[in-house]
Amino acid sequence: MSAVRAASLAIGVLFALLAAGCGGANEATSTTTSTSTTTTTPTPTKTTVRVYFLRNGQVWPVARRASATAADAGALGELDLGPTPAEKETLGLSTSVPVPKHAVNFELAGTRRVGVVRYQPSFPLGKLAKAQVVYTLTQFPTIKAVEIDGKRYTRTDFEDQTPPILVESPLSGEKVSSPIRVTGTANTFEATFQRELHGPRGNILSKHFEMATSGSGTRGTFAFEIPFKVLRGGTGKLVLYEDSAEDGSRIHVQEIPLELRR
Repeated sequence: MSAVRAASLAIGVLFALLAAGCGGANEATSTTTSTSTTTTTPTPTKTTVRVYFLRNGQVWPVARRASATAADAGALGELDLGPTPAEKETLGLSTSVPVPKHAVNFELAGTRRVGVVRYQPSFPLGKLAKAQVVYTLTQFPTIKAVEIDGKRYTRTDFEDQTPPILVESPLSGEKVSSPIRVTGTANTFEATFQRELHGPRGNILSKHFEMATSGSGTRGTFAFEIPFKVLRGGTGKLVLYEDSAEDGSRIHVQEIPLELRR
């Protein structure tokens, strides 16, 4: 091989190598990263509300779950559904609010703290049904009165539909631990009444007399606590009653079944 030809061959190889290197630099690798976005819908927050059905012809509260952002309207909707079969059987609950084959419109009338209830199609509510609606809505601090069919009502309009001793907490079937905080209203002679807490075996765990803020024709409020001890949890009951001024017998007895926890 001549020197000139060898030199030409070496130069050609050098250019080939340079060209290959340049080509590799120009041929950039493209990588595509795929990302997916997951949208999580928050679970609506629920809160416990009281819904007032009827027990022995008088208002009686039970617990229901409703949206925390519209608890008042949710409670009214639960009222429309009526008591459960279990509540009918074990507590004897009933309702005077008609079976819901209508729409219920509810709104707050400005800053007056008046709840306005309209049923469509319109139909008349009896006094017991009105008591249920008014009690259910006025549990909320934002509502002091309820307007039904253009007339405004408060709880004081339904004294005859309210038991002399009305327990609003704890509610029937509630799971409770010591001490139990009991609240409600009463209209008893000289504002006094008795209370007992029965354990799972039927034994009396605690017994005492209590007083409301008023009585003898004027309904007052009450609040007290009951400490207790049980070896095992189970079903007990809270019993409240008034001693008859005539013969000392128990009158106006209210029993609230509870699940006692250690």
